[in-house]
Order: sequence, then structure tokens, then C-alpha cells
Amino acid sequence: MLSYEDALARLLAACEPVPPLDLPLAEATGLTLAEDLIARLTQPPFPSSAMDGYAVRWADMPGPWRVVGESAAGRGFAGEVGAGETARIFTGAPLPQGADTVIVQEEVRREGDLLTLTGEGPPRVGAHIRVAGKDFSAGERLIAAGTRLSPQHLGLAAASGHGSLSIRRPRVAIIATGDELVPPGAVPQMDQIVSSNGVMLAALLRAAGAEVRDLGIFPDNLDAIAKGLSAAGNADLIVTIGGASVGDHDLVQAALMDAGAALDFWKVAIKPGKPLIAGSLGRARVLGLPGNPVSAFVCAVLFALPMLARMAGSTNADPVTTARLLAPLPANGNRRDHLRARLTADGVRAFDAQDSSMLGVLAGANALIIRPEGAPAVEAGTDVPVLALDRVFATP
Repeated sequence: MLSYEDALARLLAACEPVPPLDLPLAEATGLTLAEDLIARLTQPPFPSSAMDGYAVRWADMPGPWRVVGESAAGRGFAGEVGAGETARIFTGAPLPQGADTVIVQEEVRREGDLLTLTGEGPPRVGAHIRVAGKDFSAGERLIAAGTRLSPQHLGLAAASGHGSLSIRRPRVAIIATGDELVPPGAVPQMDQIVSSNGVMLAALLRAAGAEVRDLGIFPDNLDAIAKGLSAAGNADLIVTIGGASVGDHDLVQAALMDAGAALDFWKVAIKPGKPLIAGSLGRARVLGLPGNPVSAFVCAVLFALPMLARMAGSTNADPVTTARLLAPLPANGNRRDHLRARLTADGVRAFDAQDSSMLGVLAGANALIIRPEGAPAVEAGTDVPVLALDRVFATP
């Protein structure tokens, strides 16, 4: 069996960034930027007021002034503020020619066109003015290539003159196998179970920024699985679920070989999950996950997500951190373990039940405690490595 580190290194070495495509801003949330975003505009494009008040010349302080016009957002004052003159100004409005300072409206009194100072006035020349380019200037690099795009990034892109972005979005096809499976919502017979893996993994991979097609359930026969592989089309990553071992009904490896796939390895020294198929079919990478739901999920987090990040050219941080253990853990065996756990501000605690079939425990977990191969027993209060699932799911 390969170690986790060796398996991941081999998987990532075989992945390359997918070609970029242009998408409208509204469709780019959570996707990875393919090239540096360069500002096309300057923001603010002109000196503007940060407050409601009056635009004056600092040299004319402390007044009084004669009001000669008004500057509002989208409707600036076309004239010029001269000696002893002022213009009413509103937040975001262009600063009129001649003015260099803004007095806030709470510190003046206006009677007709006469304005007098009633408060202390502005503290300095240029007070309450946003200079042109205070936020950014045309030609400036605003977002680096490889960044997963958050809603804030999209706002910045829009303000800087972009209506679309060059992104990388890997395409994934999911193929579930098993005679015992029925779709979600169907009533299983006495020898059947509901297929939960497809919808769970599709959601996980979409959250990572992939374009996902769930091709459905295929029975345990070579012809059916071959049809599923053929339906994967132009996928960058084909994810199979179930049939990854070598039992009489585990046919995914054989179907892949019949289809002309090149297989790299199929066992990794981890828990949950040991049978894991890695290879390629044409230009697509293939990742065969175990059928056990918790094993499938954990293996997807450990391997599919880093593969997608490499395909997207992502530079985002690793979700592994450390946390204080709230209850002791026994020594670990010869496979790296990933204990379902609850992470809070106080620390992290593994669930008592760790059976890899228990979706209820997985749904209650927001972290995986990582236990290296052969790790000794640890006491409460020890810092342990933790993979924070909230960071995996979160939109950047």
C-alpha cells in the first residue's frame, strides 16, 4: 500500500491546469482566477467628498462664504469655486474645481446663499476628500492568478472595469456503481440501499469550484460500467464510486482496463478507505473511490479536492490546522487515520463511533483529526493536526 503522502504526490504530479475560459462575473463565485486581474479603471476616478457638506478653499477659512452651486453624485458642479465661495456637496460627488477641502454640514449654518462656520471646521486642508485613485488605479494588479473568487473579489472586479473573468473550472463526471443502489427518494427493497454518495460528492466538488455531472447509478456489470465511462465525455476528472476493490462484484478496475485506461495504483494506507483507484482514461484523470459513504467522502476530501485545486491552478491555503485535544486518543495502527470530530473554540473532540458507514456521525462532524501511521496514544490537552471541514466547504 502507498502512504497517503506518496499517493497524493503521484496524483498531483499527473494533474495539469485545465484551459481557461471567460465567464460573466455573476457565474464566477468560488471559481479560480486564471490570470492576474488588472484594473482597467481608477477608483475613485476623481476627487470626491467623503461627507455631506460644503466644498471650500482652505485659504478662505473661517469664512463666511457665498454658495454658488451644488455637486451631487452623478451630477457634479460645472463651475468653479473662487475666493469666498462654496458649493453644496454630497457624499461621493465630484469635488468642484477650485475647492480643496470639505466642511461637514453639521458645522455650518446656511441662510439663503450665505454660509457661516458654527463649529470647529475641518482639521486640515484636504479634509473629508477621497483623492482620485485612493482605492486603486488603472493598470494596478488587484487579484493574483490562482485566487478562488469571493463575492468581494467580484465587486472589486466590477468596479475596476471588468464584466467577465478568465477562470479555470475543472469538469468532473461522477459514476456510482452497485446492484444494491436506488436513487435518492426511491423506496429501497429489502436487499437495496439509497445511493447517498453521488449527491454528497457532487455537492462537495461543486463547492470546490468544479463543474459536476452526476451520471447516475450503474449496475455491477462490465457493459453497464463501460457505458458510464463513455458518458463521461470531456471530463477532466472521472470519479467512480464503489467497485474499487478486487471482489467478484468489484468491476471498476476491469471496466477501466477494457476501456483503455492506464492505472497507477489502487490501495492507500489510510482509514477510512483503503481501496482507491488512480489512473487516466484518455486525457481525463480517474479517481475510483470506495463505496462506503464515509470512506468515499474522506477520500474525496483528501485526494479529489487537491486534484481539483491543481487543475484549477489554485493557490489557496491548506485547510489543515492544529487544535487542542479535549479527550485522550489511543495509539494508532499502520494506516493514517482521519477521525470524525467536532471542532470548537475550546478544542477538538473525536466522536466515540468511528464506523465508516455512519453518515449521521459524518454529518455532525466539522473536522477530521489526523492520526499518522503508528502514532502513540495522546492525552487531552495535546495539540493535534486537524483538517477543518468548514474551511473546505466555505466559499472564499
